Amino acid sequence: MTLTPPPVDRTAASKAAVAARRARAEVKNRISSGAARPIDVLDAAVDREHPASTLRITQFLRSIPHIGVTKTERILGELQIAPVKRLGGLGRNQRERLRDWLGEWERSSGATPRVVVLAGPTAVGKGTVSRYIREHYPDVHISVSATTRNPRPGEVEGRDYYFVDDAEFDRMIESGEMLEYATVHNSYRYGTPAAPIRRELEAAHPVLLEIDLQGARQVKAAMPEARLVFLLPPSWDELVRRLIGRGTETPEEQQRRLETAKVELAAQHEFDARVVNETVPRAAGEVVRLMGFDVPRDDAS
Repeated sequence: MTLTPPPVDRTAASKAAVAARRARAEVKNRISSGAARPIDVLDAAVDREHPASTLRITQFLRSIPHIGVTKTERILGELQIAPVKRLGGLGRNQRERLRDWLGEWERSSGATPRVVVLAGPTAVGKGTVSRYIREHYPDVHISVSATTRNPRPGEVEGRDYYFVDDAEFDRMIESGEMLEYATVHNSYRYGTPAAPIRRELEAAHPVLLEIDLQGARQVKAAMPEARLVFLLPPSWDELVRRLIGRGTETPEEQQRRLETAKVELAAQHEFDARVVNETVPRAAGEVVRLMGFDVPRDDAS
């Protein structure tokens, strides 16, 4: 018996192809704007579901600033990689050679972002990682957010947050003093005062913003060159343990935050890089390395 193959849904296939091209174009735009590190894109391409996996090696290299056709051909020759290769199809040795080359390019070109945004789900430890960076990496300028919630034990005004009431928060919005702002967990409001950010950027200092997912999206819209870093928990069970263990919320609030965390975790693919917070020193070192600072791999790994 001869089996008849099922009819091809050409409309669906066409839509999928268009979506894939757009996703690859977005990856290239992020590389060329400096928002995404080429090394991070190369690492992400191991995941066959990531749009970078189907990006041709020639397209990838030409997305890097100041690398054209001639330089691309020379690089591929030196690395012994065929121009028809896609990032997801590189062999282990080819990937390692390309990664080494990208690391050297990054160090020699000074290709570092001016603004890095650190976001992630509730209780993942964003504040703890930021405090560790503040204490151990004094060259990093960390933006201080304003919030309408009350201080938690140990938090200091002007260092951890600017604690303001709703009226003052409204005034800051109306006067254009906020780079971004949002209501988090359907309760308190958070926002980033713009003036301190501008002062640091004018002085050519990289800035780290530790904010929520909504704020990260606003910053990306206002500053496409910003690099977004998503902080992940080692596991869902560990995230639950950390949230319950800190004991700063009621059981009802804990449940609400966990529901929000599920939504936040689903957005991680919007980000340029991901860091797993297994230990605070390692996560902090990796974030600082992503900002372009020279951090030994023993600290960041």
